[in-house]
Amino acid sequence: MSINELRRAAIIVVGTGGTIAGRGMAGNISSYDAAVLGIQDIVASVPGLDRLASIRGEQIMNLPSKNMTDRHMLDIARHIARFAASDADGIVITHGTDTIEETAYFLNLTIAADKPIVLTGAMRPSTSLSADGPLNLYDAVRVASSADAAGKGVLLVMNGEIHAARDVAKRDTFRADAFESPYGPLGLAAEGRALFYRAPTRAHTRTSGFNIADISSLPNVQIVYGHSNVSNLAIRAFIDGGIEGIVYAGTGNANIPDDMLPSLKAARAAGIHVVRTSRTGNGSALRNPDPIDEELGLVVADDQTPQKARLLLALALTISRKTEDLQAIFERY
Repeated sequence: MSINELRRAAIIVVGTGGTIAGRGMAGNISSYDAAVLGIQDIVASVPGLDRLASIRGEQIMNLPSKNMTDRHMLDIARHIARFAASDADGIVITHGTDTIEETAYFLNLTIAADKPIVLTGAMRPSTSLSADGPLNLYDAVRVASSADAAGKGVLLVMNGEIHAARDVAKRDTFRADAFESPYGPLGLAAEGRALFYRAPTRAHTRTSGFNIADISSLPNVQIVYGHSNVSNLAIRAFIDGGIEGIVYAGTGNANIPDDMLPSLKAARAAGIHVVRTSRTGNGSALRNPDPIDEELGLVVADDQTPQKARLLLALALTISRKTEDLQAIFERY
């Protein structure tokens, strides 16, 4: 056991809103007002949290995470970078679960720090008969207090599991075990302990080539969802709207129907970079099994979900506009 774990760790708990800050009728788990409680109220509602760590609460915003924008994520990242540079031992962020995986991944790519940064939230509001927020927050603080969590990138702790920000995704609308990673969790939060069994290998935080200190804004990148009878209208509208990147969430192995190719060619001719990924949510899509990758100059997202590929492409475009550079970034992260 390290010296840090023999004393109470100093943890900053950051409030951004979401269901964990929500209130409603006792029996409701889907009908409630999100982002109502402040972080001080949330912290005070968790028995024993003050014995687990020395807590400082910071409210930086209070919104349902369905309303999260790039501007909000940039703002969160700037605050977290400042907190990471303080004398705190770790940081916990309470966040709505709708987009928590996106904010977690964005921080994973842009915060140059080894200190534990842990996101958590709730599937049920604080007034629910079986609210999961208090235990999730307790577990998140315990993980953020652990020396073993340092250097593993940004983490998400929910339902007793510790997930890597790169991998984790919300896979259910209601259940407390809504979050999954295709390769499994990194570890468990159990009986007041943080137990790790593996670590991420892709670049993150301190080893990332992105840094929030260098990023003032993000290029506009949008997602087009593939399906049977998909229309070219969305891509044409994006071309006319002057966006800078498109993530195409293809069917199966990131497949693009033949009817979509003319509009994607037009997008590339307009200088819009296109990333090919899969709507399935699991599995790798690799470049050049399909000749259109070379013909159109497409980037392929490996195993990144469309929503995370959108963030990585936006960040990549702040560094380079060359297809080969963008593809290398997707292979590194």
